[in-house]
Amino acid sequence: EVQLVESGGGLVQPGGSLRLSCAASGFTLTNSVMNWARQAPGKGLEWVSGVYRDGSRYYADSVQCRVTISRDTAESMVYLQMNTLKPADTAVYICNGNSTVTHNTYWGPGPQVTVSP
Repeated sequence: EVQLVESGGGLVQPGGSLRLSCAASGFTLTNSVMNWARQAPGKGLEWVSGVYRDGSRYYADSVQCRVTISRDTAESMVYLQMNTLKPADTAVYICNGNSTVTHNTYWGPGPQVTVSP
């Protein structure tokens, strides 16, 4: 069974940092495209960052230079390091995995990240 479980959310002050983790069980990261997306209150889902099979990484303009996505293929973990956080970054952050073998898509439940004084 494939399961994505995120951790690391919480409350942080503006300008602070946070690292989100996504544990991917039943999933091979080197055969997958892994993404982080977020949904702010009252808004739609927004793609934040992705890491491809070959390890290449991509970022949304809204988080470019403030966010780093990384993965540990041996541990089947994907991370999102977020720095210089702003109140506009407040959202539920969701780990997403797309298998290039089965073409299935998987989603984690998503932890809340709140950026507030």
